[in-house]
Amino acid sequence: MCQKLVDRVSQSKQLMAVADPELLALFEDWLDELEDEVIALAREKGGLTPENLAAKFGLSRRGATFLITKLKREGKLS
Repeated sequence: MCQKLVDRVSQSKQLMAVADPELLALFEDWLDELEDEVIALAREKGGLTPENLAAKFGLSRRGATFLITKLKREGKLS
């Protein structure tokens, strides 16, 4: 829990350097919702590939790969 908070603060500081604070909040909310949807999809359908995740959510393959890797690193996906 503490590590997640530290990571989130670090990410926020990095993004605040290049983004408007109001946009940053919207982005973080969107990312949280997207992560929840991806986790639910993984539980429902099983393994996810970057290709099917990208097609399902309208992401680039690179964005889908990033999201899968991030969620695995955080222990939210296996």
